[in-house]
Amino acid sequence: MTGTPFFDESFNWRMRATPLAVSTGAPSRKKRLELDDDLDPECPTRKQARSEPQPRPTPCPLLLSPPPAPTHTPAVTATSRLGPYVLLEPEEGSRTYRALHCPTGTEYICKVYPACEALAVLEPYSRLPRHPHVARPSEVLAGTRQLYAFFPRPHGDMHSLVRLRRRLPEPEAAALFRQMASALAHCHQHGLVLRDLKLRRFVFSDRDRTKLMLENLDDACVLTGPDDSLWDKHACPAYVGPEILSSRASYSGKAADVWSLGVALFTMLAGHYPFQDSEPVLLFGKIRRGAFALPEGLSAPARCLVRCLLRREPAERLTAPGILLHPWLRQNAVPTAPSSSRLREADQVVPEGPGLEEAEEAEEAERDVGLYG
Repeated sequence: MTGTPFFDESFNWRMRATPLAVSTGAPSRKKRLELDDDLDPECPTRKQARSEPQPRPTPCPLLLSPPPAPTHTPAVTATSRLGPYVLLEPEEGSRTYRALHCPTGTEYICKVYPACEALAVLEPYSRLPRHPHVARPSEVLAGTRQLYAFFPRPHGDMHSLVRLRRRLPEPEAAALFRQMASALAHCHQHGLVLRDLKLRRFVFSDRDRTKLMLENLDDACVLTGPDDSLWDKHACPAYVGPEILSSRASYSGKAADVWSLGVALFTMLAGHYPFQDSEPVLLFGKIRRGAFALPEGLSAPARCLVRCLLRREPAERLTAPGILLHPWLRQNAVPTAPSSSRLREADQVVPEGPGLEEAEEAEEAERDVGLYG
């Protein structure tokens, strides 16, 4: 059996499934970034994300239809001006840019979306009341072809921290995980399923790296009632739940989020994923079986919580609000900032291994031979 100690989380994996209705007709978010050449740089249209729950807006066919192809669309450059902002270098392979607010000198992260996705992008924020552990756009500028959402600049993310530190001490892990669980519980209580949940999506809002926020609500699914059944089988391979790999047409979105959060907790405490293999066929087989080995030295409450989250049967897992009541999260409530000496220790770097890009290639090759049963 071959294995890899720690995967990269840099891509999303999609299985063949019936897509959600809300995404029908929407262009791919991996399209090349472009600025609106008709957006007045001095007087852009501004949209502030609402902080109170609002009724769902009536779908507008015009918003969901692709805009006509422009005759000239200038590409984003390293010094593009957008109203009071200057867009700096982009993150490789993404629609995300560093942005500088010129009047104040404050740095932001700018995410760019096609304008026809405005309803899907902004609806989760209109549904969700403000929460200290869920980031929301400070400002949204709308053009005829693009939507620009500006978020506070983070100070790293949990995935990078775990790669650097390998394993987190239980008191520190509990304090950080409590914030992650609080964000998930808030979303579930207000009808949002996050779906693509992983360590990388939780970012630090302070330089000491003690305060976490869910970086955005991209890929969140807005529920229309108490039923949280989903059909779109969308997840990162290391975090995917066994029910998503099954032949069942639908699955509980909330329970799948809890499984992914359990994978995140295990990884924080162990320094590697609970289910790992360089071959997707073997990886998914391990996830379906649901058997994992907890690292030695964990306290009984920590072991109990991990097991309550990584249960094969979705109905047997804790709910997101129930996680916050677990005894392990009631002790050592205040996280401590890691010392600079610990952060520099070379032996704490996660060992190298095949990334998820390699796993994705292997998965595509196996998909036509009944990988998903």
